[in-house]
Parts: sequence; structure tokens; C-alpha cells
Amino acid sequence: MRMPTTIFALTVLLPAVTVTQEPGFTFEVVTSVETTPVKNQARTGTCWSFATTSFLETELIRMGKEAPDISEMFFVRMNYPLKVRSYVRMHGAAAMGQGSLGGDVMRAVRLFGIVPETVYEGRRYGSPDHDHGELHAVLLAAADAVIAQRAPLSPVWPNAIDGILDAYLGAPPETFSYNGRTYTPQEFAWELGVDPTDYVELTSFTHHPFGEWFALEIPDNWAGNESYNVPLDELIAVIDGALEQGYSVAWDGDVSERSFCQGNGVAVMPVTSWTDRSEEERSALCTMPEPEVSVTQQVRQRWFDDQSSTDDHLMHLTGIARDQRGTMYYVTKNSWGVTGPEAGYVYMSEAFVRAKTMSVILHRDALPPILRAQLAEN
Repeated sequence: MRMPTTIFALTVLLPAVTVTQEPGFTFEVVTSVETTPVKNQARTGTCWSFATTSFLETELIRMGKEAPDISEMFFVRMNYPLKVRSYVRMHGAAAMGQGSLGGDVMRAVRLFGIVPETVYEGRRYGSPDHDHGELHAVLLAAADAVIAQRAPLSPVWPNAIDGILDAYLGAPPETFSYNGRTYTPQEFAWELGVDPTDYVELTSFTHHPFGEWFALEIPDNWAGNESYNVPLDELIAVIDGALEQGYSVAWDGDVSERSFCQGNGVAVMPVTSWTDRSEEERSALCTMPEPEVSVTQQVRQRWFDDQSSTDDHLMHLTGIARDQRGTMYYVTKNSWGVTGPEAGYVYMSEAFVRAKTMSVILHRDALPPILRAQLAEN
């Protein structure tokens, strides 16, 4: 594999220092992975691309390379035609929202490559911020119009979808210049040294056997991406071990809980539920440590089965911290801009992660040897 050319971008290392949140949280970051600056997905449902792109940039840093600012919208642009085609083939009985999964970024890297943000910003509609409301409405209407036609469909309807995407996001480049060299997107990915086959997606649910692959039954998994199923304690141990070794983790999960408090920079799973809290207890939520639910495999499965836990957001785990009571938290990079007391980060407690994780993506080398061997056999 060819070594990449020198590519410069600003990176940020979250320092291992004590951070105090008034009035009640004191965090000590004990493990931190160097990453790139927080971005803002703005008015889009593209957290899946922002989280996984951040993960890829961080992987390049881990490999000793200067990571470029990678275009999130390139991955969005290249996935949409595949999603629309799936929606049409299923006569509308398939997911057609803005959401996707981290595996869809990995597939886009494999099929189409990578481009820098400076080459493809993906904003042709005159706004300084990303906003896909109109784009998605037009795209969905076009797809529904195709489905409503009598068979056989013409062979050119995919071109109309491409035209909509190009109007709003821009045509994907066939070649581009970067740092004095000309690349195709595939050549740029090769030059960077990103190999999607080096990464694995893990999950933990009991409605499928452990030690097997299956496609998570969640709406955003329109492409049927498969995850390897492991027990919950093993999943948490893998996440911890990866972060301790300097590997970050792409995280897919549920942030619909009232106890996910971006404005306070924390996410917890308190024993006392929102409906059982007094007004005073509700106002105190996420302002100080309190007892949390003991999340077992069975509790986690029950919440998934009754849809208390859903798939609605992807973020990027970049470290481990502890509060003043010794409770473990995961330092989590969000894509809602530099907001809140932690400048775009949120500290998710271990209980929250045990309960609300749908799946994670990480490098195979971060896995324990036994698990790595199991995956090699499967």
C-alpha cells in the first residue's frame, strides 16, 4: 500500500484534566483519543455520516497521518441513490428517511472513495448551514411519483434522482486537485490508507444467537448492514479496551431519553424515571450524580423489544472519564455544533451506554484476540 502524501488539518486532543460542571458534576478524563474538531450537521438527519466521518478522521490520526477534513456530504450524496432504488424496488415499503448507519459510510468508501470537505461541501442551496428539509421532501415526492407509475418503469428515472441530488448537494467529482495532486475519490481513499474491511460492527441482543451476524431490525438499516452479536458485558469490555488502547469507537444508539442532556453535557439512566419524579427532581435531572439503573442483558433486551430503546442518533466515543463518585462515563463527540458546557461533547454514563447502544464500529485490531479469531472464522 502506498504511503499517503502529507495532508494538513487542525486536530484536537481532549486533555486528561479535571472538568467541573456546576452545580454537581466533576469529571476526570482518564483516557482520551486525539480527534478532529466538532462539526454541526445542522438541520439534517445525517448524524450517521458526521459520526462515522469523525471516526475515520480519528483513525487516520491514530495511524500517524495528518487527517484531512473529510466531506460528510459526499457520503450522503453517494448513499441516497442506493436508498431511493431500494425504496422503489420495495414499492415504498422501505425506509426513506434521512437516516442511515455507519456501515453505509464504510460501503461508500469501498465503492466510491473519499473526498475532502474543500472539494465537496454539499451545499448548493445558498445556506451557510446544512439543511435537507426541502431536499428530502423533493426526493421523496419524486420517488413516490416513480412508484405510482404503471410498469414497466423507464430506465432513466434514476437520472432524475441524480439531478435532484446534484441540484441541492452538487455533482460528485470524478477527479479533483488536492495539495498539488490530482485524484479520483477512490485514489484519494487509497492514498489515505483507509480500508473498510479493517472495521467491524458489533451489537448485543438476545433475539439472535450470540456469535453470529445479523441485520439489526431498525428503520435506518435500509441496506441490511450486519453486526456481530456478542453478550453485553463483552461488548462493553471491547469498547473499554479499544479506548484504553487508543482506538476510538463509532456509536449508534438512542438519545430520545429525557436524561440525555446535551445542554448539561451528560447522559444518564437514573433509577427514578421521569414520570415518577417530582417537579423538583425533574429540574435536578442531569445536574448532579444520582443512582442509576443496573442495566443487564435482560433489561436491555426488554427495552429494545418494547421499543423504549430505538435507533435515532450516531456519535463518536473518544475517551473514558469518571465522576466524583467513581462512575464511568464515555467522552462522546456529538455533531450538533460547539454547544453546551462541554463544547459539543457529552459524557454518557456506563449505564446509559449499556442500555442505549444499538451497535458500534471499531478497528479489528482493537478487538481481544479471542473475538478477533471468532470473526476470522465467520
